Amino acid sequence: MAQQPLYCWRCDAELQGLPQPLGRRDDCPACGASLRACRMCAHFDRMASKACREPVAEEVVDKEAANFCDYFRARPGRWSAAGDRGAAESKARLAALFGEAAGAGVPTTGEAPAPPAAGESEAERARARLDALFGKPKP
Repeated sequence: MAQQPLYCWRCDAELQGLPQPLGRRDDCPACGASLRACRMCAHFDRMASKACREPVAEEVVDKEAANFCDYFRARPGRWSAAGDRGAAESKARLAALFGEAAGAGVPTTGEAPAPPAAGESEAERARARLDALFGKPKP
């Protein structure tokens, strides 16, 4: 049975000719990314505790740096960035739900924000926007 080729987790370059298992100092010849990193491991899973499905592995803080994990196993096949796109999509939908421009933190209720009243502080303007968002009547 033919073994599935490895691809870099960062640049998606095919990693032909690298001796297996990957060593701690092995880097991608195309982009220089560390290959013995959590992102390249078969156990890596953002949704799991500590982003690792191996229950007894010690936590590695930097998932993109080379490490000494005894449970490292190179994940064959291409790395999918679907989780990254899914997160961005979810954030955009959440922002839309709360009436904000994606990433801006500015309400987009369809109306232009009212100009600040004379002497009105930033806190008062923020409170007025909050009250408008939740439908509280103006005093």
